[in-house]
Amino acid sequence: MKYIYGPIKSRRLGLSLGLSLSTDKICDLDCIYCQWGSVGSTVSERKEYAKAFEIIAELKSWIKINPQEFKELKFVTLSGLGEPTLNTSIGEIIDQARAITGAKIAVITNSTLLGDPAVRKGIVKADLIVPSLDAVKEQIFKQIDRPNADIKLNEIIEGLIALRKEFRGKIWLEIMLVAGVNDDLQHIEELKKVIELINPDKIQLNSPVRRPAEKDISAVERSKLEKIREILGNKAEIV
Repeated sequence: MKYIYGPIKSRRLGLSLGLSLSTDKICDLDCIYCQWGSVGSTVSERKEYAKAFEIIAELKSWIKINPQEFKELKFVTLSGLGEPTLNTSIGEIIDQARAITGAKIAVITNSTLLGDPAVRKGIVKADLIVPSLDAVKEQIFKQIDRPNADIKLNEIIEGLIALRKEFRGKIWLEIMLVAGVNDDLQHIEELKKVIELINPDKIQLNSPVRRPAEKDISAVERSKLEKIREILGNKAEIV
């Protein structure tokens, strides 16, 4: 199948079926820690990189082939190879996936396009949004996430704050921490101030464990992750 992966049983979501909204790694970031490897050339244009009707047709086919797993399905998660919000049909796909499966819908996003009201309008239909925020300093943002030239950090932060005001579901803010890049405790204190404005339901701390895009990337030691968790407060957890 081109668009479906899994299902995957996770501690966070239970049995979750993944939908990729593109067939290639279409992304506006080229993160140094990405498990899919370097994207090469980033894009920022929103368009229908994969047709909604093709994705939904494949979902219907999966249900017919896997009736038992379908019965146990808790979430349909929009994520995959690239950034799902780059696909202009994301809102339609959320609506149809929910109608077909009856499952809850999760969107995993790098947050880059949340400053666009049209993007927020599409994804607020979900039940759970897992956005990322790896940095609040421009230099660190460019070092770790290597954004397309059109992507602005201040717009990401403003978009996350706006999303919280408009979205009635759960927001689990994910932070990917890379040793020596964005794990400085002074940066974490500044990150905390921004997170307080965003007001997510959870803060999920992660560090690369799979083979990243760049070879010299190191995970943050567990003891330091615990220290960062303490700084960020009761909503923070290490995943």
